[in-house]
Amino acid sequence: MIKKLSLIMVLVLLFAACGKKEMQKLEAEKFLFGTYIKIMAYDNNPKEGKEAINAAFQEIARIDDKFNSKRPGSLIYKLNTSPTKEVEVDDEGIILLHSLNEAYTMSKGKYDVTISPLLNLWGFVEDDEVTEVPSSEAIKKIQKEIDFSKVKIDGHKLKIEAPVEMIDTGSFLKGYALKEAREKMIKMGIKSAFLTSISSITTIGEKPGNKPWRVGLQDPNNLSEIIGIVSLNNESMGVSGDYQTFVEIHGKKYHHILDKSTGYPVTDKKMVVVITDDAFKADMYSTAFFLMPIDDILNYVNAHKNIEVLIVKANSEIVTSKNFKYEKVK
Repeated sequence: MIKKLSLIMVLVLLFAACGKKEMQKLEAEKFLFGTYIKIMAYDNNPKEGKEAINAAFQEIARIDDKFNSKRPGSLIYKLNTSPTKEVEVDDEGIILLHSLNEAYTMSKGKYDVTISPLLNLWGFVEDDEVTEVPSSEAIKKIQKEIDFSKVKIDGHKLKIEAPVEMIDTGSFLKGYALKEAREKMIKMGIKSAFLTSISSITTIGEKPGNKPWRVGLQDPNNLSEIIGIVSLNNESMGVSGDYQTFVEIHGKKYHHILDKSTGYPVTDKKMVVVITDDAFKADMYSTAFFLMPIDDILNYVNAHKNIEVLIVKANSEIVTSKNFKYEKVK
C-alpha cells in the first residue's frame, strides 16, 4: 500500500499591516494534483483579492488538465497511451520539456521523468499492492525502458522512442503550476501571497508589516518536530524527503525516490530543501538533487546564483550550500 505523509510545516505568523487601509487576509483551499493546495493572500480590496485567488486556482486546474500524466485526456497521458508515442504540443509544452532536459543534463542523467516503469514495479503508480521486493532480473528488464534521451521534440511534435514507454509528471508539475498561478496573481495586482501544495511553496513579496513568510522544516526523523525555520520573501521552496511517499514490504519501508542506475531507493539522504526564485525549478531540483551525489549538488549550487540547498544526510547530519540561511531549532 502506498502511504503519503505531509512534508513541510508552515508557520503562519500574523502581523498588523501599516497604511491607511488595513490589508485583509484571504484564504482558499482546493484539492488538485491529488493533494490540497492552499492559497493565502493579503489585499485591501477583498473582492479583487478573491478574484485573483480564483484565477490562480483556475490556472492550476488548467495545467493539471493539460499535462498531468495521470489525468486521462492530458497531453502527456495521450503521449503515454498512444500507439505511435507521438503528440502535438504548443509552445508551453516545448518550454516545459526543454526545462526537463536542462535538469536531466545538470544531474548527469540522474533526474529522469521516464522512470514510471520502475515506480510501477515498486507499486508507486498502480493500485495493486506489491508484496515482494522487485528481483534484480525484473529491475534490469525495466531499466532498459528508462532513458530521457529518447524523448524528442521535432517542431511541435513530442515523441518517445522505443524502448521508452512513458513520461511521469509527478516530480515537477505541481511546482510548475504554482509558478504559473503566482504569475497570474501578480498580473492581477497581488503584492503579498503564499501558495503551497505541501512539498512546494511559492510566495509573492512579504507579509504585511514587512515580515517574511516563515516556514518550518519538518524533522525527517520525527515529523511532529521541526529542525529549523526558513524565511521566504518573493522566493520559492521545494522539498523532497524519504518519508513523503513509501511502500511497506515485509515491515520495511521503501520510499519513492528511486535511483534508476540501481533500481532501488536512494539511501544517502533523508531530505533535500531547495530555495530559489522559481517554484518549477525548486520542485524539480529538489528531486534531482536527492538523486545526485552530495558533493555534486553543493558544487553546482555554490557556483550558481539564486539557488540554495539544505540536505539532511542518511546519518541525520545537515549540510547546506554556502548561502542557505535558516534558524536552527535543534
